Amino acid sequence: MIEGNMPGRLFGVGLGPGDPELITLKALRIIKQAHVVAYPTAKHGQSNARCIVRSELTREQIEMPMIYPLTTESTDHPGGYEAIIAQFYDQMAEQVAAYLLEGLDVAVLCEGDPFFYGSFMYLHDRLAHRFFTSVVPGIPSVMAAAARLGTPLVRRDSELTILPATLSEDALTARLNPRDAFAVIKLGRNFTKVKNALSRAGVLNKALYIERATMSQERIVPLSEVDSSSVPYFSLILVPDSRQSQQGDIVSSPGQITVVGLGPGSAEWITPEAQQALAEATDLVGYQRYLDRVPLRSGQRRFGSDNKVEAERARHALSLAESGRRVCVVSSGDPGIFAMASAVLESVDQGPEAWRSLDIRIVPGVSAMQAVAARIGAPLGHDFCVLSLSDRLKPWEVIVKRLHAVASADFALAIYNPISSERKWQLVEAQAILAGYRTPDTPVVLARAVGRSDEKIVLTDLARFDPSLADMQTLILVGSSTTRSLLLSDHREMIYTPRTYGV
Repeated sequence: MIEGNMPGRLFGVGLGPGDPELITLKALRIIKQAHVVAYPTAKHGQSNARCIVRSELTREQIEMPMIYPLTTESTDHPGGYEAIIAQFYDQMAEQVAAYLLEGLDVAVLCEGDPFFYGSFMYLHDRLAHRFFTSVVPGIPSVMAAAARLGTPLVRRDSELTILPATLSEDALTARLNPRDAFAVIKLGRNFTKVKNALSRAGVLNKALYIERATMSQERIVPLSEVDSSSVPYFSLILVPDSRQSQQGDIVSSPGQITVVGLGPGSAEWITPEAQQALAEATDLVGYQRYLDRVPLRSGQRRFGSDNKVEAERARHALSLAESGRRVCVVSSGDPGIFAMASAVLESVDQGPEAWRSLDIRIVPGVSAMQAVAARIGAPLGHDFCVLSLSDRLKPWEVIVKRLHAVASADFALAIYNPISSERKWQLVEAQAILAGYRTPDTPVVLARAVGRSDEKIVLTDLARFDPSLADMQTLILVGSSTTRSLLLSDHREMIYTPRTYGV
């Protein structure tokens, strides 16, 4: 409740780097209790700060968007950028002050930490001497990035220096050195300049790049693969201290690359051999969603990427191994089934001769089709075939030909990649082809996210099979003519294919 004429309280609240689970308990309490919640936003209305806490805001709270007059564009204001930004903060401070004078508590949201390059400090300058003001610290992006990259920044008596990328190339080069640790923040349009400075200072080979650390759009890629024209403001480069490079020098020579299968979902399905390879690796490379399933280990570098860049990912892993690193390429399921093992060997086949001298190993994992089959019985107990419906790497005409061949030969069938956001119709056509060879009561299993907490398995048949229930994470099993169901005394239904075939 508002108490008489007492002015409200001003809070500068650090939200951390972007993951809502990294907000402190104190920050969350203050945000929930504030009468007014103010947050920075761009002209187009998007506010990263508000997005982080939007589920915590209530209709009773007053929201105060602080719309920046400038972000990256130029201005013809006679005082330039500094003048127009100062004028903006003057106006925002007066709006906040008006609420405070009404007795309303105001929480100003700030990504990262309010006093670590945070916008709140400019309101603090203007208001802290007039009103009760409290600052709640947040996790800075630099520390979040180190955690996500799995790399300690400094050890013992080494030093850490934070450098804004807005410095000149010469100034950056003068401050960088091969001994200590550095974080270069605010990259954006300054990326090329920073990369040049890292090269001139002799630390380019140690530099690690990450953008939007801990956010849903987080991206970790090798520095050499960063497109300088699309580097976001929320990106940074870490240069760990020299002691970590000494650790890297210990790795075996020649380098080693191990393609590891994590299984389809459950951590219990990761084999001891795969766990050992993951623990011994100096570098992990993989689709970010799969990397997230691997526990963080101190000193281990992680390079996550999109799921459609298998060849680039393989070449990067091989380049790391060539430099003497022990690299694990992380794959879901079994790495040899529609996964990274083939991509790595293709790259070796097409790459430099030196890659053929690497210690290359493939560590198998539990495949999705094995896991699904085990969940519902033994539908793959006799001859079966495995087919991907994705036409990204093979023509649809080939897939159709193989569907006819599989169905006419009466194989049980495991279908991977049945549908995607770009492919909605192929599964319907596949169903029609199979229906031309199988009876309507042929068992069909749709299994999504098997082994995970959101696992869902549907038992149906070819006549009632609804393709709209499938997505890219669904695996489909279609029985042969001999596959049948079995009802157990506890009313569980199991599917199996007999070992005999008309003999």
